[in-house]
Amino acid sequence: MQAHQRHVRYFVMMGVCLGTFVLAWGVVRFWSVPAAIGLCLFAMVIPPAAAIFANKRDPDDDWWNDPRWDDPEWDDPGHDRDRPDRQPRQ
Repeated sequence: MQAHQRHVRYFVMMGVCLGTFVLAWGVVRFWSVPAAIGLCLFAMVIPPAAAIFANKRDPDDDWWNDPRWDDPEWDDPGHDRDRPDRQPRQ
């Protein structure tokens, strides 16, 4: 999953959270205050879950295998940063 998809997933989950709060206290409380409190408790769980699930690594992601992190000459002047060295260290 790419970064854009992770952001979309996170903001959708946070939108559901906000919508649940608004629905609970704007509509549901007129019929049942305990149900509105239950909806708020449910909405309280969404932000941590959004942080966990939206940042879940996809098998196709390779941002953690970026060879630039292992390149000892990365900061040297004249080093081609667009084509990092892939030579094994000796």
